[in-house]
Amino acid sequence: MAHVPLLDELAIIAALAVVVAVFVGRLHVPTVAGLLLAGALAGPFGLGLVHSIEDIDVLAEVGVVLLLFTIGLELSVVRVRGLLRHTALAGVLQVGLTTGVVTVLALAFHQPLGRAVFFGFLFALSSTAIVLRALSERREVDAPHGRFIVSALVLQDLCVVPMVLIVPLLAADSDTTASAAFSVIAALARALVLVIVVLAFARFLVPAALAWVDASRSREMFLLAIIALCVGTAWMTALAGLSLALGAFLAGMMVADTEYGHRAMNDILPLRDAFVSLFFVSMGMLFDVRVALAEPLLVFALLCGFVVLKAIVATFAALVMRFPARVAWLSGIGLAQFGEFGFVLARVGESAHVVTPEELKPLFAAGVLSMFLTPLLVRFAPHVTAGERLLAPLERLIGVRGDESVDHMEQLSGHLVLVGFGVAGRFMSKALAACEIPYVALELNAEAVRAARAAGLPVHYADATSAEALERVGLTSARAIVLLINDPQAATRMVATAQRVAKHVPIFIRTRYIGEREGLVHVGASEVVAEEVEGAIEMIVRVLRRFDVPRNIIDERVHEVRANTQPSPRVITAPRTTLGASRALDELKIESFLVRDACHAVGRSALDMALRSRTGALMVAVRRDGALLEEFAPESALFAGDVVYLLGTRLAIDAATAYLEGSRLSLVP
Repeated sequence: MAHVPLLDELAIIAALAVVVAVFVGRLHVPTVAGLLLAGALAGPFGLGLVHSIEDIDVLAEVGVVLLLFTIGLELSVVRVRGLLRHTALAGVLQVGLTTGVVTVLALAFHQPLGRAVFFGFLFALSSTAIVLRALSERREVDAPHGRFIVSALVLQDLCVVPMVLIVPLLAADSDTTASAAFSVIAALARALVLVIVVLAFARFLVPAALAWVDASRSREMFLLAIIALCVGTAWMTALAGLSLALGAFLAGMMVADTEYGHRAMNDILPLRDAFVSLFFVSMGMLFDVRVALAEPLLVFALLCGFVVLKAIVATFAALVMRFPARVAWLSGIGLAQFGEFGFVLARVGESAHVVTPEELKPLFAAGVLSMFLTPLLVRFAPHVTAGERLLAPLERLIGVRGDESVDHMEQLSGHLVLVGFGVAGRFMSKALAACEIPYVALELNAEAVRAARAAGLPVHYADATSAEALERVGLTSARAIVLLINDPQAATRMVATAQRVAKHVPIFIRTRYIGEREGLVHVGASEVVAEEVEGAIEMIVRVLRRFDVPRNIIDERVHEVRANTQPSPRVITAPRTTLGASRALDELKIESFLVRDACHAVGRSALDMALRSRTGALMVAVRRDGALLEEFAPESALFAGDVVYLLGTRLAIDAATAYLEGSRLSLVP
């Protein structure tokens, strides 16, 4: 059989990538880092297992197109508008400051302006894949620093498209700056026209076309249609002198605004993951260990730029947005690495002759190392308080003191301090208000604070890990403090701080896992409610009820779970089972019967008529004058206009309705 080009090398890449990724996964290192390491091992600067790097790069380019297509699927026009409204400032500060600082430093080292700006772009981008995975694993996406990081990453992803447009124009000489600026404006104008055309297609043509394809009921045809839309749009943007990445991104946005967005994402994900994995492997092949050994000081300096400089700039951006020192510190660490889109941008810069491959090698070496370090830094940063202490003077200088109303609030006594005003916090505040229990809440989400204050609620912007903030809200004279936040590390510190400020005040805290209960109790928590236990109990009750398990057995199972986890004074509740939902009572029916003037039942009771013994049906309720009489005595007489509700089998109910109407029946055995 004839040799199939690339087949052997693709097999080697796939096998090595699986082995390396699984190995590093056991060390809790993200898969992306494992793929980069596999590429470094397989590439020409490693074991030399792969030689057709140019052909691999072509396939990797498909991965970039599919990656940007799926990002477009996740960022519909409506969602992009909402994200920019709420998080644009955070992302702009981080991207703008990083780009500016790196550009100035590059100019100081006698780099041309175009190349300096290019390096600024590269340093401004962080790894969405690695950081979001780390935040998700640590359950910190909804924490204050998690929200800042996510907002910065979203804006970075959006900035990739204009950066890709601008980079080829940075190759212009300094003498043609005006011409280059005009070219940038022209390219952005073409992109704007293309966006308008794409939005028009998305509104009028794409939904109808996808509906026509979906009518075929063929999954293969739908997937081919999605691929054709993605690749076709990318190809058209390339013909217009724009990038493939922009076209793929716009194609994703077109589909995202239709009812087929989720289906398209599910169908394209396996294909995207395969090609994107190949992309990361191809990027790892660019890592040259000889460069790191030959120029260790340069690689180390660039690594410090990715980790230290980016952390400082991102931390400062968070402080400018009035986030507390701890949030700013964790945000800076989370964004301190090279980004996967930096590889994409580097490819564009290399093809546009902004930089040479030799100049990129030290940067790639440092970038890959920063990606490896990120999971470790994110894991250990919450335990390092030195960063927060160093930021304290800058925090005071900028004026990050939270809501000024905390400083001037009236002295409270006998109240409750509520920390966290998310969904659980809002439910808690409503319950407290309904019971006329005074409370004051602390929250680090500025939007939530503004909305609550506009509604007249006592919610303040402050960091509850600060003893000063807890003293200002009168914790020493409070009856209790309730912690409802999504940051486990911060919650532990809040418990310790609350114990230090007011040891006599009971601390109620919600946590996600029961395994965290012992540690929280050890540092001073009075009551710990684990979400996984309460969720498991609720699921047990509902499932057993659906399987017609008797209520006393359900109670026993719930008591058994609580005995092994956490006790609770709460009464066990279970959804009521209707006759239709109980398979054991499938044969029983409920029917209604209207008693009219000529009926045999008028003036007689169920006891007088021996309704149960004669027909087998049971009269369970009577509606009279619009009111339901659930405890209708069997000796009570029926009147014309009453509606009688009968329970029994179909035969019994038929017999009962005939008897009440006036037919003579023999006794039902």
